[in-house]
Amino acid sequence: MSLKPINDILGVLEQQAKWQADPLTLILQSWAEVVGSVAADHSRPLSTQRDVLRVATSSAAWAQNLTFSRQTLLLKLNSKLSMSLVDIRFSTAGWQKPPDLSSPPTNFSPKEHPSYLGDSHHHYTVTQADQQNVNQVFESWAKVTQTRSQGLPLCPQCQCPSPSGELLRWGVCALCSVKQSLR
Repeated sequence: MSLKPINDILGVLEQQAKWQADPLTLILQSWAEVVGSVAADHSRPLSTQRDVLRVATSSAAWAQNLTFSRQTLLLKLNSKLSMSLVDIRFSTAGWQKPPDLSSPPTNFSPKEHPSYLGDSHHHYTVTQADQQNVNQVFESWAKVTQTRSQGLPLCPQCQCPSPSGELLRWGVCALCSVKQSLR
């Protein structure tokens, strides 16, 4: 048995560790250096499968921009890895960060929702006779809706009865608020 210098043994162990190291860990460590700090803020490597790196991006625009520089990024990454990647796929899928589990979810009561109409509940039950006559069902629904909307304040824009929570929150009813946001 021959004795080997400790440096040779450590070199062999270091090479084995690089060979066995998870490529995704190495990619994550050098990602900001490879793509730049701005692009790193808008992208996150997710996984490697069959030598293809999947990267989540914050928007489709970032996915497209990074796709254009895919070949350059592959060269930079492959120079840092012991294996060689064949391709990189950019997508917005997987960008959403996992929910923060440190704070418990807050429970909201229905009364806190802006569209809450009050405690008077009118439940409509469908009978066999109603099922046969659609017009009667519609008329009954219209009566319940009219009764429920009596006393509600009117939307200043469309003059439709609206829950007061919606008017307090947006200044108009929910439909008018959506229309304004689409303009």
